[in-house]
Amino acid sequence: MNLDSTRRFFDGRLWVLIAAYNEASVISDVIKDVLLNVTNNVLVVNDGSSDNTAEIAKAAGAQVISHCDNLGQGAALQTGFSYLKGIDFDYVVTFDADGQHMYEDIFVMVEALEKEQADIALGSRFLGRVENISKKKLLTLKAAIAFTNATSGVTLTDSHNGLRLLTARAVNEISITQRGMAHASEIIDEICNKNLKWCEVPVTIKYTEYSVSKGQKISNSISIVLDLLINRLYK
Repeated sequence: MNLDSTRRFFDGRLWVLIAAYNEASVISDVIKDVLLNVTNNVLVVNDGSSDNTAEIAKAAGAQVISHCDNLGQGAALQTGFSYLKGIDFDYVVTFDADGQHMYEDIFVMVEALEKEQADIALGSRFLGRVENISKKKLLTLKAAIAFTNATSGVTLTDSHNGLRLLTARAVNEISITQRGMAHASEIIDEICNKNLKWCEVPVTIKYTEYSVSKGQKISNSISIVLDLLINRLYK
């Protein structure tokens, strides 16, 4: 199956869900890559952006839902899940808005999920390839992985990778209540609690100059750790 026929095949089956906050400078290219190469079904949840992310996403061809306030990535994903539950689909991909994810990995994830007959495929940069990651980010991710593995009962190589492929069953079963970064660990908990079958798939994460400047601040690293602790203490 060539790329064009694959894209047409996915048009009726697969949605790409993008949670976005102040991504006006990059989101158009992200959306256009997906629309051109993967599927016509792109849903952007604009999480209270103060720039024109929503307008640019619409102009690029995505469907857009907007939060009035910035609620957090977990809340944005849950909004997307709630919307998609009313639509007939087979798969949903959660995809970052900042250009770190590669659309090519979506095809690999679908193939792996169908081969394993799984409910959810989790992307792993540590099974695949990671470009330009800082030592600080690497240490934070490794700590988060160790913590999640120790407390969830699931052994993963990359617990905080936002690139995931979910079946309709998984979307209907998973409920995200953690608004911040702890939603990633909560999804792992939901996989266990709902007896969902999962697999990990090697993917590439590309840390661009833009994503590094936005996503690798020390405050973001601290936020991941604090959200993990709060999630475990109060779940």
